[in-house]
Amino acid sequence: MVFDLSRDIDLHQVSTEHTDEKVIAGRMSGLIELGESVTWRARHFGFYQELTSKITSFDRPHSFTDEMVSGAFKSFTHIHQFEQIEVATKMIDVFSYVSPCGALGKLADFLFLKRYMTKLLERRNLIIKKIR
Repeated sequence: MVFDLSRDIDLHQVSTEHTDEKVIAGRMSGLIELGESVTWRARHFGFYQELTSKITSFDRPHSFTDEMVSGAFKSFTHIHQFEQIEVATKMIDVFSYVSPCGALGKLADFLFLKRYMTKLLERRNLIIKKIR
């Protein structure tokens, strides 16, 4: 099921190999559940960063939400939505974030960050689609 693949910690690490993303705290493997958190360490733009997110909403098999607890962003929320369409599942990512550094962060969004984050999600979703 696509819902479960999307919350699978082990699959997430496979889908983000190119950023050397690894779990360093919280839920270490398997399917993350409501109220659980995970801390990732990954290389982005040549620097290692840590980010902790927590599952704050969970409506199996329709949606779940993870929100940043700590990390490089001022804030982010990732809503994962799933719609069953005949024999397929439509997966919708609603990813909203606020970059740090005020106007400089907004400039980074415009120049490269929004495109980078979109490609990161697309790459991850392609891995899920192949496994499904």
